[in-house]
Amino acid sequence: MAVYDPGAFPPVAVTVDLVVLTVREGRLCVLVVRRGEEPFAGQEALPGGFVHPDEDLLAAAQRELAEETGLTPGAAHLEQLASYGAPNRDPRMRVITVAHLALVADLPEPRAGSDATAARWAPVDEVSPGLAFDHDRVLADGVIRARAKLEYTALASSFCGPAFTVAELRRVYEAVWGRPLDPRNFHRKVTGAAGFLEPTGELTTRDGGRPAQLYRQGTAAALYPPLLRSEN
Repeated sequence: MAVYDPGAFPPVAVTVDLVVLTVREGRLCVLVVRRGEEPFAGQEALPGGFVHPDEDLLAAAQRELAEETGLTPGAAHLEQLASYGAPNRDPRMRVITVAHLALVADLPEPRAGSDATAARWAPVDEVSPGLAFDHDRVLADGVIRARAKLEYTALASSFCGPAFTVAELRRVYEAVWGRPLDPRNFHRKVTGAAGFLEPTGELTTRDGGRPAQLYRQGTAAALYPPLLRSEN
């Protein structure tokens, strides 16, 4: 076994980057910030920052999410996405980032954090390519993960409010998957998936037309049967 030599290994910094996805006006959107400092000053990027010495990765991601959106821990679905460590991904030094995926219901316009000059919700198909660092790749990986998650898990309701109609849920799937779905087929599948939806006992007319049943997220974490994109 080789002897560890501290002098042979330069310092390495660790950051967290966030792929924060929501659905706004029927489109899948991502939170982006305009960098106020070098490198890439003036260029848009995913929000994120350096991990503090006394933080674990999840705590750092939760802190960054709160700074950018005001969401407290537990108010949004947040999970580790992937790690990125190409030697030249950050021109300042060797930086390894652990990206996290956050799925949130529609929020007000975001506020920029301390190292950014602006923040906005941007349609996913309008921001890439062009993000700073390797964030185009990180965003693409996050969208792939989100699309797959909607097939096998109940996380689509993370994009909805506390109570929602099947039509509102269908529009989430259409926005994330990027294609229209048959309303009747979709209604049959989501209401037939065990534990996916729970009726609230209330009706709403906010979709227009006849009153529609309101639902909340059920107790199931996984969907059975799954809602496969190839079958919808």
